[in-house]
This record gives sequence, structure tokens and C-alpha cells, in this order.
Amino acid sequence: MEALLNWYNQLDSVLQIYWSIAIFTSIVFAIQMVLTFVGLGDAHGGDADFGGMDGADMGGDMATDAHGDTMDTGGAIQLFTVRNVVNFLLGVGWGGVCFYTTISHPFVLFLVAMLVGVLFVAVFVMLYRQLMRLEKHGNFEYRQCVGLACDVYLRIPAERSGTGKVQISIHGSVHELDALTDGPQLASGTKVRVTDLVDGRTLLVAKI
Repeated sequence: MEALLNWYNQLDSVLQIYWSIAIFTSIVFAIQMVLTFVGLGDAHGGDADFGGMDGADMGGDMATDAHGDTMDTGGAIQLFTVRNVVNFLLGVGWGGVCFYTTISHPFVLFLVAMLVGVLFVAVFVMLYRQLMRLEKHGNFEYRQCVGLACDVYLRIPAERSGTGKVQISIHGSVHELDALTDGPQLASGTKVRVTDLVDGRTLLVAKI
């Protein structure tokens, strides 16, 4: 540990910042991944409790994230989530570390690191989108969802005026499903319970 601290203290202050971001976000990202694949988290749940995988659907299924930590942008595209912030900072940290020796100007290095961060978000969003599609079409009965608790993934409009999405874990697999509510609007990250099926594939949910 002492050798590690000595190495860190000898680094340039700018490089120290990038290494700190890279190490911290790598640990958080690893926790998110582990919790996701053991079925303890959801795609956005990791935003607050580090469960789930980063990102969602860039075409309108993007959320994130997160028991009160999700910034609901209105339902169409949800980019500002804790999970996506972690992915972004992961790219910024490692981008800064990797390009530090080749880019001497601090501001240019900062811009490149930011660009890498955006790229990380886009890549993880696309990967997660494909993962959710596979899980969504897995063999399971929608009726099994009734009575289970889950999290709102994409905002659900009030009084069945529109469809949102929830993420629910069935036998260790996370599924992203369409959902309606009879009550007031439910923001992303809200804890809800499935009360019924509307058309065989759309869940009716209520706030817990």
C-alpha cells in the first residue's frame, strides 16, 4: 500500500485526477456488473444501489437509472442517470490516463477524455439494449409478474394516458416490459407493484 501511495504522490496533479476517477468508477462499474448478472440489480437500479448494467435504449428506451437519482427527461430519452454518469466518468478517467503521455495540452486532453466518456456511454447503451432484447424475449409467462415489485424504467404517464416501461426480475433474469398505471404519473426509479395484465403483454402497476 505504501508503494502504491508513493507512486500516486509522484504523479502529476492532472494525472492524479484522471487516475482517481478511473479507479473509483472502475470499482463502481464492477459492482454494477456483478449485481446485474446475479440478478440482484436492474438496469437502472444500479444507479442508486449499484445494481444493473449501464445504459438503455438510445432510441427511446434509455433510462436510467434510479431510485430517486434518475433525472426524468420526459420519457422519450433518458440519458442523465447515475449509471450513465458512472459509464461517462469511466471513459473520462481511462481516456485521460491513456492519452496523458500523447497529449501535452491539459485542455485538449480534457476534451479528448470527455469524448471517450461519451463513447463509453454510447457503447454500453447499445450493449445493454441488445441484452435487454434477449432477456425480454426469453421464455416466461407475463402472468408471473402479477404481484411482484419492480422499478419504473421509463416514466409511466398518469391514468393510462401512455405507456412507460418497468424492469422486473423473474427467476434471476431482468426483463424490460411495457406498463400502464391507473394512478398519477410514475417517474423513473419509482418502486411499484404489478397488479394486473392489461392486454397479455402490458403490465398494470401501482406505486408501493
